[in-house]
Order: sequence, then C-alpha cells, then structure tokens
Amino acid sequence: MARSALMNVMTQAAMKAGRSLTRDFGEVQNLQVSMKGPADFVSQADRKAEEVVFQELSRARPDWGFLMEERGTVEGKDSQHRWIVDPLDGTTNFLHGIPMFAISIALERDGQIVAGVVFNPALDELYTAEKGGGAFLNDRRIRVAARQKLHECVLATGIPFLGHGDHARFLFEARQLMGETAGLRRMGAASLDLAYVAAGRFDGYWETGVQPWDIAAGSILVREAGGFVTDTDGAKFDAVQGDIACANEFVHKGLLAELKKAKTALRASRQPAPAAAADVTP
Repeated sequence: MARSALMNVMTQAAMKAGRSLTRDFGEVQNLQVSMKGPADFVSQADRKAEEVVFQELSRARPDWGFLMEERGTVEGKDSQHRWIVDPLDGTTNFLHGIPMFAISIALERDGQIVAGVVFNPALDELYTAEKGGGAFLNDRRIRVAARQKLHECVLATGIPFLGHGDHARFLFEARQLMGETAGLRRMGAASLDLAYVAAGRFDGYWETGVQPWDIAAGSILVREAGGFVTDTDGAKFDAVQGDIACANEFVHKGLLAELKKAKTALRASRQPAPAAAADVTP
C-alpha cells in the first residue's frame, strides 16, 4: 500500500517511539516509576516516547500544534491543524509486562479527526487510516465485523479504576450488556479497543470519561473501516468530551438501546425513596 506523505510522517513517528518502548518493555522491572495520581502511573518510557513523537512531528510540520498526555496543549502557528498524541496508551499494562499497549497519533484539522495511527510495538501491529482512504492493519485493508445480532457479539469497554470515573454507571451498563451479549472484554488500552473494532476482532466498544488522546486516532480507524462512531447517547462524537460508542450500523443501534436502558435504571436507583405514609391509626 502506497502511503501519503502525511501518513509516512505519522507512521515513522509512531514506529520510532515504538522502538524506544520495546527496549524499555524488555526491562520493565528496572523502570523508574513515579506517581501522578491514584493508580495513574507515568514512567520514564512514557516520557521518552512522547519526546520522540514530539520531535519527529515537529520536525515534519513545525507550525502545527499538539494535544499530548504529558505536555498538554502546545499551541502552533497553524491554528487549523493539531496533533493529538498518547505516547503510551496502556501504561498499567506496560508496567505489568502485559503486551497490550500502543502509541496513538491523530491529526485534527479544523476540529475534525482526519488521520490516525495506532501502533502496538509488542505485537508489531500498525493500524492506519486517513479520511476517505480506508483503514489498514500492516497494509492490509480492514473492515468492522458483520454480525447483526447483539447476543452474538463480543464488546469491549473500559472499567473505571481507583479515583476515576463513575463506578455506579459502569456497573449498571455492564450488568445490562452482560445479559445481552456473548461477552465483554477489558483490554486496558482504549486505542487498541478501537483498533480491534476496526479490524473486526471486537464487534463494538463503549466507554465514558476517556481522554481525547486515547480515542482520537482509533475513532477514525473505526469510521474508515465502515463503523459508526457516536457518543454513548447516540449524539455526534467529540473526542474532547470523552464518551464513545462504536460498532457496525446494526450493533451500534443495539448497543445504544442497551446503554439507554442502563441509564434509565441508574437514574431510577438514584431517586430518593418516597416518604413513608403517615400513621393515622386511631
């Protein structure tokens, strides 16, 4: 597959960062790890990979801005373009020696995600997509799964962890969907969840409260693989808002319907109990 100049820039940055992560992954027990919040680890590997991506993309497109996990927002002279980068999605997996982590790079143009790369260096899997150009895994065209019945589907999601997310909401959603699907999976890396939906490995994915750098690149992978991407209410997807639901057309409808049921049940559970009737016994 012949890649565009833009995709070459993105893939080269991801693969160079991947080589850095692979070296550190082989010595994961020796990494110096610091804490930046409850159960939210930042490693030397994370920072090194981000620096590699930052330098590579800045060299190729010096006027474009960034939204990055560690650096935050870096304004560019060109206000139309912004890179959205997670140099190590799946940090906890990485630190535990689990080979499910990725570099995620997306390009936002005028507020729309127009290109994305997700690279898992441990498995040597490179997912790429450009708007209107289709989605690919290691240069092979990929499509979302064709299943139409929710009870035949395996869905991916993220589970809120210590100090993060709405645990009650997740439990209601998981309870609702466990009874309607063939299974739920939690990979620990949103970018790979989305890449797996694009490749037809998962039939769908939903999550709330996700960071934009975790889902921006994956969202265009799913769209270019023929999938539907919205927020969990079925409204227009916005990576910055951090709510996402995606699948093929049929499964997407079913997923949204079950999430709506879970939302209704959660709302009812949070209503105050009615006051007891007054005792009017003479």
